[in-house]
Amino acid sequence: MKRTSGSNGPAHHARPRAVTRQYALFSALVLLAATSASVAAADDGPGPLGVTAVTTSTPQSARVGALFHADKADDLNGNHFCTASVVDGPNRNLIVTAAHCLGDGDDLVFAPGYRDGKAPYGLWRVKRRFMPDSWSKDQDEDSDLAFGIIAPQAGRSVEDVVGANRFVTGATTGATAVTLTGYPDTREQPISCTNKPQPHSTTQQRIDCPEFTAGTSGSPWINGEHQVVGVLGGHEEGGLTPDTSYSVVLGRNAAELYKDAAADP
Repeated sequence: MKRTSGSNGPAHHARPRAVTRQYALFSALVLLAATSASVAAADDGPGPLGVTAVTTSTPQSARVGALFHADKADDLNGNHFCTASVVDGPNRNLIVTAAHCLGDGDDLVFAPGYRDGKAPYGLWRVKRRFMPDSWSKDQDEDSDLAFGIIAPQAGRSVEDVVGANRFVTGATTGATAVTLTGYPDTREQPISCTNKPQPHSTTQQRIDCPEFTAGTSGSPWINGEHQVVGVLGGHEEGGLTPDTSYSVVLGRNAAELYKDAAADP
């Protein structure tokens, strides 16, 4: 089950929405049973692990948003296809997501804090993309990471409006719990889950969190220090089941990609 949805991209990016809906009823039951403590774990300390719930609307959660094809800007409801998040950079204009979310070349917009068909912090145009050559040429799953440069609006950057988390490389997998936040394509609100990642290989890490289905590609893995230490994607473009998700290990290549993107004016 690849974690990208939407019909406008290449066929290998898409996952049939009907398959995702097989989990909808179970997802609703899980979300109703979850406590708000699980959502606040990254900000407020340890909470229940491996529990998924609707994300509380906070200044922190506003840094995570949904990606849309630009031709859907006037009809957002039900049309998001990936997740991205704002990360700090010298020009205050960076988002991070999975490379397979940005690789089709279509014009895209980013809606931080998206909920219920509305973009409370505006729609922001993705004006440039940075992804590894090994992804562009071979779609190497160990390179499934990308940055987008966001065009300013009225002299303000996206980071000026919603803030940003730090993008950190070299973190030890599983050293601390992280919180995933993303947008399944069957929901118009983000979901979050906190758990401890585990190594999958020397280049990939995995985490067990239920109901991260199509649309959650690009979801940030954020630790208690507000640092992005993973991005949902990588192995099998995020995983073939809704309950286990993957990220590339953020190492030297990720650091070099961030440096290139952050230097863009």
